[in-house]
Amino acid sequence: MEIILTKDVENLGFKDDLVTVKPGYGRNFLIPQGFAHLATVSAKKVLAENLRQRAHKEADQIASAQKTAEKLRGMEIKLAAKVGQGNKLFGSISNADLSTYFSQNDLDVDKRFIQIVGGVVKALGQYTAKIRLHREVNVDLTFDVVSDVK
Repeated sequence: MEIILTKDVENLGFKDDLVTVKPGYGRNFLIPQGFAHLATVSAKKVLAENLRQRAHKEADQIASAQKTAEKLRGMEIKLAAKVGQGNKLFGSISNADLSTYFSQNDLDVDKRFIQIVGGVVKALGQYTAKIRLHREVNVDLTFDVVSDVK
């Protein structure tokens, strides 16, 4: 069954992608939840026209995302946290903390698009985060978690 996604679906595709799924998954989940609609001949023509019209807007968005990616690659990120015995943190560092750090440094990165490799951080050290700025622009970013005791 061919469907056109109306929203990003994890492990399946992005908005406006034409994908093939099993009929039950499409009819019973994706279409009723509003994640997709059937890919009829007319729907495919409408999708092609919309994609053509959106192409130049997409180029501007990609350029903006690449500028943000260059700023992120040039940053040296150190997040301070309270530390107990054995270099374990009181609490944890999550994607929300990284998003807050970016907003303090005049960068707009939504926490939903930040993924820390290995989940939340609960100890001092160096970690990696994957940031999705655009469907074509992804950044692997290294950051340090340091003690806030001076």
